[in-house]
Amino acid sequence: MSPFDRPVGPRSLAVRAEAGTAAAEVLRRVLAEDGARLVLLVPDPHARFAAVELAAPFAAEVVDSGYGMCSYIFAWTPEREPLPETGALKPYLGGFGDLRVHLDAATAFPLGDQTWAVVGDAEFPSGEPAGLAPRTVLRTQLARLEEHGLVPSVGIEHEVVFRSLAGDPLTGHGVDYALGGTERLAPLLADLRSATAGLGVESARAECHPGQYEVVLRHRDALAACDDALLLQTVTRRVAAQHGAQADYLAAPEPGQGNSCHVHLSLSASDGPVGFPFALGAFLAGVLRDARSLSAVWAPTWNSYVRLRTAPFSPRELRWGPDDRTASIRLCGASSTPRLEFRFAGADAQPHLVVAALLAAGTAGLAEQLSPPDAGAVIGQLASSPWEALALVEKGRFAELLGEDVAAQQAALLREELDAALGSITDLHRRRGALRS
Repeated sequence: MSPFDRPVGPRSLAVRAEAGTAAAEVLRRVLAEDGARLVLLVPDPHARFAAVELAAPFAAEVVDSGYGMCSYIFAWTPEREPLPETGALKPYLGGFGDLRVHLDAATAFPLGDQTWAVVGDAEFPSGEPAGLAPRTVLRTQLARLEEHGLVPSVGIEHEVVFRSLAGDPLTGHGVDYALGGTERLAPLLADLRSATAGLGVESARAECHPGQYEVVLRHRDALAACDDALLLQTVTRRVAAQHGAQADYLAAPEPGQGNSCHVHLSLSASDGPVGFPFALGAFLAGVLRDARSLSAVWAPTWNSYVRLRTAPFSPRELRWGPDDRTASIRLCGASSTPRLEFRFAGADAQPHLVVAALLAAGTAGLAEQLSPPDAGAVIGQLASSPWEALALVEKGRFAELLGEDVAAQQAALLREELDAALGSITDLHRRRGALRS
């Protein structure tokens, strides 16, 4: 077994750290070889990586020493422009200094041609973790859950639409579960299978909408699940480009269509998986209670709210149900190993923040020993617009769950998203304007 393999199931933060130490010894040797290259990756708030490439032999030294990246990567817009320098964002924007990124060697993944992708954690020169880094936010929530004697196992599934460079879907119609009708995708998918062989893909299939495909990663520890979900997106985009195509992870690729980020989550104690209702029920109840307040995490962009109008499979109503894909939380799995599928987030959501938000709300439910409502009972709904989501970040329980600094960051990002949308002219504006003539 390679130290870079993705083991299935839960791992505590301590066990994961041990795995990283063991992997670092091997990674040093690999990166010291002539021709080896390291691509150091840091998840940013926009569901993508900030990256820097390093060559041997210096790449091997970085395994121990880390490397610098400009602090504004956690306070920038999707177009990589800095957000306004206010409040919690000041340490990341004042002077644009370096953060030190330390490699998590357990994340190492081969990209081919002796090139290795490795995800890292960012900290200030003082050694204080960068609190706005999505990985840091997730680590914080994992530690809080572990105080309750529980460790999660997480599986993430993403939907993507493959398009030509002209923007046309690579299938002319929906191909849900189809084998035929996907011939145009076949060469791309064959190369994608080879390129992602080490990521632990559980299943892949054609989906509901033209050009749409879904890839499901096997359950693993939460940090690995989120890192690998972004790695999968990165590799998918690269393979698509090699085939003269593009991979579209918009939450709503077209009106009435949705690309989702569904999160499957189970909980384990020292003696094995926890059952339902028991601890898993209290966790579910906590998420249901706070899902509305956390809408900005599930739906971070203007486009996200188009997806949330595509019910029943992108449900805005807050309810749970046993094996019910029209519910926002689906209870599934065997009775001895139950899991929850959270269907809130779109494919544009930041997976580390999505899982951190689920853990924060679920852990609060555990701490308060909440009981879930009856299956099928509607207890509210997610925000219906980015304005509503912003108000909930500023006045709801968001800061209590994820911290004042993260709330300030997310509010700034959502304000910038709204400003950008209101500063643009779209086909909708032109079409409706023409109707007034």
